[in-house]
Amino acid sequence: MTEHSHSSSHLRRRPKQQRGKERVEKILDAAAAIFDEVGYDAATTHQIADKAETAVGSLYQFFPHKAAIFNAMELRHVERAKVFWAQITTPEVVQLPLRQMIQVLMRSVSELFEHPVSRIVFIQFYTAREIFQSIDEGMTQEAINVLASILEQRNSHLGKDKASLIAEVCVHGTNAIILAALRNPDIQHRQRMTEQMEDLMVSYLEPHIGDHLVENVMKVMKCPHCRSRQISKNGSRRGKQCYLCKDCGKQFVESVMLKATQDTLQ
Repeated sequence: MTEHSHSSSHLRRRPKQQRGKERVEKILDAAAAIFDEVGYDAATTHQIADKAETAVGSLYQFFPHKAAIFNAMELRHVERAKVFWAQITTPEVVQLPLRQMIQVLMRSVSELFEHPVSRIVFIQFYTAREIFQSIDEGMTQEAINVLASILEQRNSHLGKDKASLIAEVCVHGTNAIILAALRNPDIQHRQRMTEQMEDLMVSYLEPHIGDHLVENVMKVMKCPHCRSRQISKNGSRRGKQCYLCKDCGKQFVESVMLKATQDTLQ
């Protein structure tokens, strides 16, 4: 990273008042529209200011140059992506039937990229990566890690390496489809591509985390405290699956639960 790109990673002046924050968001949305229309290289701060319906001097109060505007867009996208990841990793989502879980994922992806800033940042990452200052391949790896965690929660017998490999295929595959969809101006065609992506994900993941696998495992599992079979997955801790008993309300890790189940079967 050059000295120039490092210095541009911060706002010249951070807005404290709500009106100033709204002006910054309006500038970022306007920049997304201009970058989409003419491309990053051809875009100017004057065009962005005009689109945001603000004076260019007002724009310079917050951003010293175009690179700083784009970097702020990067950071906004990262914030939204982290919210997206948090939403899809809740036990309520992870424990849904496979088709419903994928539908929630796809709906959340669509909502994420409905925002112009996230849409343009995603497209630019695959078409003009040299302009990026904050986002790199590490963000893709985070997405892979998040999905791998979901896979392990649904089927703890996958193992970390297998779950990571499956997640890597899913993330890179869906990113390619999302990129093609976002670059297509036909909104209806985008929707059709999203629907096909849902079918693709379900077909690929069904052998690994299909409902029959999850149901078969859960049927023989018992709470080590009250022997109830009414248990549900409840996140993970130190690489081990955690469970919650719906009857007694106690939590326990996979190793404790498996020992109790084996004792019962014996």
